[in-house]
Amino acid sequence: MSGDHHDDALISRRVRRLETLLEEKGVLSGGALDEVIDAFLSGASPANGARVVARAWTDPAFRSRLLADGTAAVRELGFMDGSYQRLRVVENTETLHNVIVCTLCSCYPLRLLGPSPSWYKSESYRSRVVREPRAVLAEFGLGLPADTEISVWDSSAETRYMVLPRRPAGTESLDETELAALVTRNALIGTAAV
Repeated sequence: MSGDHHDDALISRRVRRLETLLEEKGVLSGGALDEVIDAFLSGASPANGARVVARAWTDPAFRSRLLADGTAAVRELGFMDGSYQRLRVVENTETLHNVIVCTLCSCYPLRLLGPSPSWYKSESYRSRVVREPRAVLAEFGLGLPADTEISVWDSSAETRYMVLPRRPAGTESLDETELAALVTRNALIGTAAV
Protein backbone atom coordinates (compact mmCIF):
# COMPACT_ATOMS: atom_id res chain seq x y z
CA MET A 1 0.00 0.00 0.00
CA SER A 2 2.79 2.42 -0.79
CA GLY A 3 0.35 4.52 -2.84
CA ASP A 4 -0.21 4.97 -6.50
CA HIS A 5 1.98 7.84 -7.75
CA HIS A 6 -0.08 8.16 -10.93
CA ASP A 7 -3.26 8.82 -8.90
CA ASP A 8 -1.42 11.34 -6.71
CA ALA A 9 -0.10 13.19 -9.77
CA LEU A 10 -3.57 13.29 -11.31
CA ILE A 11 -5.09 14.65 -8.10
CA SER A 12 -2.31 17.24 -7.82
CA ARG A 13 -2.93 18.43 -11.40
CA ARG A 14 -6.66 18.73 -10.74
CA VAL A 15 -6.11 20.71 -7.55
CA ARG A 16 -3.67 23.03 -9.26
CA ARG A 17 -6.13 23.57 -12.15
CA LEU A 18 -8.90 24.43 -9.67
CA GLU A 19 -6.60 26.87 -7.89
CA THR A 20 -5.71 28.48 -11.22
CA LEU A 21 -9.38 28.85 -12.19
CA LEU A 22 -10.24 30.43 -8.83
CA GLU A 23 -7.40 32.92 -9.29
CA GLU A 24 -8.23 33.66 -12.96
CA LYS A 25 -11.93 34.28 -12.19
CA GLY A 26 -11.01 36.59 -9.32
CA VAL A 27 -12.77 34.43 -6.75
CA LEU A 28 -9.63 34.13 -4.64
CA SER A 29 -6.08 35.27 -4.92
CA GLY A 30 -3.30 32.71 -4.56
CA GLY A 31 -2.32 34.22 -1.23
CA ALA A 32 -5.89 34.16 0.10
CA LEU A 33 -6.28 30.53 -0.97
CA ASP A 34 -3.05 29.60 0.79
CA GLU A 35 -4.27 31.35 3.96
CA VAL A 36 -7.58 29.44 3.89
CA ILE A 37 -5.83 26.11 3.37
CA ASP A 38 -3.22 26.85 6.05
CA ALA A 39 -5.91 27.87 8.55
CA PHE A 40 -7.92 24.74 7.81
CA LEU A 41 -4.94 22.42 8.15
CA SER A 42 -3.51 24.14 11.24
CA GLY A 43 -5.93 22.34 13.52
CA ALA A 44 -5.88 19.03 11.64
CA SER A 45 -3.91 16.31 13.41
CA PRO A 46 -4.17 12.66 14.38
CA ALA A 47 -3.41 13.89 17.89
CA ASN A 48 -7.00 15.20 17.93
CA GLY A 49 -8.44 11.77 17.17
CA ALA A 50 -6.10 10.25 19.75
CA ARG A 51 -7.46 12.66 22.39
CA VAL A 52 -11.01 11.61 21.49
CA VAL A 53 -10.08 7.92 21.84
CA ALA A 54 -8.30 8.46 25.17
CA ARG A 55 -11.35 10.29 26.55
CA ALA A 56 -13.61 7.44 25.39
CA TRP A 57 -11.34 4.91 27.07
CA THR A 58 -11.46 6.77 30.40
CA ASP A 59 -14.98 8.21 30.42
CA PRO A 60 -17.78 5.66 29.83
CA ALA A 61 -20.45 8.37 29.48
CA PHE A 62 -18.40 10.15 26.80
CA ARG A 63 -17.80 6.81 25.05
CA SER A 64 -21.55 6.20 24.91
CA ARG A 65 -22.17 9.69 23.50
CA LEU A 66 -19.34 9.22 20.98
CA LEU A 67 -20.78 5.99 19.65
CA ALA A 68 -24.33 7.40 19.58
CA ASP A 69 -23.48 10.75 17.93
CA GLY A 70 -19.82 11.17 17.05
CA THR A 71 -20.27 14.69 15.71
CA ALA A 72 -21.80 16.06 18.91
CA ALA A 73 -19.33 14.21 21.13
CA VAL A 74 -16.20 15.49 19.37
CA ARG A 75 -17.64 19.01 19.38
CA GLU A 76 -17.63 18.74 23.19
CA LEU A 77 -13.83 18.59 22.88
CA GLY A 78 -13.71 21.49 20.42
CA PHE A 79 -13.33 19.48 17.22
CA MET A 80 -15.46 19.63 14.09
CA ASP A 81 -16.79 23.12 14.84
CA GLY A 82 -18.08 24.51 11.55
CA SER A 83 -17.91 21.10 9.89
CA TYR A 84 -20.99 20.07 7.95
CA GLN A 85 -20.11 16.38 7.80
CA ARG A 86 -21.54 13.79 10.14
CA LEU A 87 -18.98 11.77 12.10
CA ARG A 88 -19.73 8.17 12.88
CA VAL A 89 -17.39 6.38 15.27
CA VAL A 90 -17.21 2.59 15.02
CA GLU A 91 -15.79 0.53 17.86
CA ASN A 92 -13.39 -2.38 17.60
CA THR A 93 -14.19 -5.25 19.93
CA GLU A 94 -12.70 -8.64 20.67
CA THR A 95 -14.72 -10.16 17.80
CA LEU A 96 -15.10 -7.20 15.40
CA HIS A 97 -12.49 -5.07 13.65
CA ASN A 98 -13.44 -1.96 11.68
CA VAL A 99 -11.58 -0.25 8.85
CA ILE A 100 -12.50 2.88 6.91
CA VAL A 101 -12.17 3.78 3.26
CA CYS A 102 -13.66 6.16 0.74
CA THR A 103 -14.18 4.14 -2.42
CA LEU A 104 -15.12 7.15 -4.56
CA CYS A 105 -12.34 9.57 -3.63
CA SER A 106 -10.67 10.16 -0.28
CA CYS A 107 -13.29 11.55 2.14
CA TYR A 108 -11.73 11.50 5.55
CA PRO A 109 -12.19 13.21 8.96
CA LEU A 110 -9.26 15.55 8.37
CA ARG A 111 -9.57 17.54 11.62
CA LEU A 112 -9.35 14.34 13.67
CA LEU A 113 -6.85 12.34 11.62
CA GLY A 114 -4.71 15.02 9.95
CA PRO A 115 -3.99 14.99 6.23
CA SER A 116 -4.79 11.63 4.69
CA PRO A 117 -1.87 9.35 3.81
CA SER A 118 -1.19 8.77 0.12
CA TRP A 119 -2.09 5.07 0.39
CA TYR A 120 -5.58 6.02 1.64
CA LYS A 121 -6.17 7.95 -1.59
CA SER A 122 -4.71 5.26 -3.85
CA GLU A 123 -7.00 3.31 -6.14
CA SER A 124 -5.40 0.09 -4.93
CA TYR A 125 -6.39 0.62 -1.29
CA ARG A 126 -9.84 2.02 -2.15
CA SER A 127 -10.78 -0.96 -4.28
CA ARG A 128 -9.01 -3.80 -2.49
CA VAL A 129 -9.91 -3.10 1.15
CA VAL A 130 -13.58 -3.59 0.26
CA ARG A 131 -13.01 -6.88 -1.58
CA GLU A 132 -10.25 -8.41 0.52
CA PRO A 133 -9.92 -6.49 3.79
CA ARG A 134 -8.09 -9.27 5.65
CA ALA A 135 -5.35 -9.41 2.98
CA VAL A 136 -4.98 -5.62 2.91
CA LEU A 137 -4.76 -5.43 6.71
CA ALA A 138 -2.11 -8.18 6.65
CA GLU A 139 -0.07 -6.04 4.24
CA PHE A 140 -0.16 -3.32 6.91
CA GLY A 141 1.15 -5.88 9.41
CA LEU A 142 -2.19 -6.38 11.12
CA GLY A 143 -2.95 -10.08 11.42
CA LEU A 144 -6.38 -10.79 12.85
CA PRO A 145 -7.69 -14.14 14.11
CA ALA A 146 -9.69 -16.00 11.46
CA ASP A 147 -12.88 -15.70 13.51
CA THR A 148 -12.64 -11.90 13.82
CA GLU A 149 -15.32 -10.22 11.73
CA ILE A 150 -14.11 -7.26 9.64
CA SER A 151 -16.45 -4.39 8.78
CA VAL A 152 -15.44 -1.91 6.11
CA TRP A 153 -17.03 1.55 6.39
CA ASP A 154 -17.23 3.67 3.24
CA SER A 155 -16.96 7.42 3.90
CA SER A 156 -18.86 9.90 1.79
CA ALA A 157 -19.20 13.64 1.35
CA GLU A 158 -21.84 13.63 4.11
CA THR A 159 -20.49 11.03 6.54
CA ARG A 160 -16.96 10.49 7.79
CA TYR A 161 -15.85 7.55 9.94
CA MET A 162 -13.30 7.07 12.67
CA VAL A 163 -12.38 3.83 14.42
CA LEU A 164 -12.42 3.60 18.21
CA PRO A 165 -9.62 1.06 18.74
CA ARG A 166 -9.59 -1.42 21.60
CA ARG A 167 -7.82 -0.17 24.69
CA PRO A 168 -4.64 -2.17 25.24
CA ALA A 169 -4.51 -4.42 28.29
CA GLY A 170 -2.36 -3.19 31.15
CA THR A 171 -3.06 0.50 30.57
CA GLU A 172 -5.43 1.03 33.50
CA SER A 173 -2.93 3.23 35.35
CA LEU A 174 -2.33 5.57 32.39
CA ASP A 175 -3.97 8.98 32.23
CA GLU A 176 -5.60 10.48 29.12
CA THR A 177 -2.40 12.10 27.87
CA GLU A 178 -0.44 8.87 28.19
CA LEU A 179 -3.24 6.89 26.52
CA ALA A 180 -3.50 9.38 23.65
CA ALA A 181 0.22 8.92 22.98
CA LEU A 182 -0.46 5.23 22.21
CA VAL A 183 -2.99 5.95 19.43
CA THR A 184 -1.76 6.23 15.84
CA ARG A 185 -3.48 7.59 12.74
CA ASN A 186 -3.55 4.09 11.26
CA ALA A 187 -5.36 2.79 14.35
CA LEU A 188 -7.97 5.53 13.85
CA ILE A 189 -8.41 4.33 10.24
CA GLY A 190 -8.38 0.66 11.27
CA THR A 191 -5.23 -0.47 9.46
CA ALA A 192 -3.42 -0.95 12.78
CA ALA A 193 -4.20 -1.90 16.36
CA VAL A 194 -3.06 0.00 19.44
